[in-house]
Amino acid sequence: MPSGEPVDVLTGFVKGKNLAMGRPVGVALDTCGGLLVADDVGNAVWRLTSTNRSRPAVAGPG
Repeated sequence: MPSGEPVDVLTGFVKGKNLAMGRPVGVALDTCGGLLVADDVGNAVWRLTSTNRSRPAVAGPG
C-alpha cells in the first residue's frame, strides 16, 4: 500500500495553457534503478536518475 503524499518526480511536459511538450504514457525501472518514461508526443524514452531527492526532474534535453 502506498504511504505518504504523492511526489512529482518528472515535470515540464506542459508549457503555458494546455500546450503539451510531451505525453508520458508508460513507465518502467531499468536494471540500474533508473526510471524509464515513454513519451508519446516526443517519440522518446526518458531515463531519470537523481542525486538530489528534494527536487523533481524536469523534462528536457541536457
